[in-house]
Amino acid sequence: MNIDHLTYHELLDLNRKIVERLKLMDHIRAHSEMMQFSVGEKVKFSARGGQQIEGMLMKYNKKTVTVVTEEGEHWNVSPHVLTKAMKKTVDITDNVIDLTEKGHA
Repeated sequence: MNIDHLTYHELLDLNRKIVERLKLMDHIRAHSEMMQFSVGEKVKFSARGGQQIEGMLMKYNKKTVTVVTEEGEHWNVSPHVLTKAMKKTVDITDNVIDLTEKGHA
């Protein structure tokens, strides 16, 4: 696109349109990233300094989501840094005693 022939006011108008378009594209991208997660879902992310934070997604904001940890800390983070936290599975047979075995009856 050749812009050499545009006047000052035409360049200002073009700049305004470009900025509006970029904001719209950022909004659409952020919204799409947010929709990968559900409110109430367990998520995790790395904070500055590399600390792993895990919590529950509590709320969608305009560009971020609010994550609350078990300690009650609130974090507003960009959805692109989130990953789904692995659900912890418990093997309930670990604590089961077989009462049909000899010596237990």
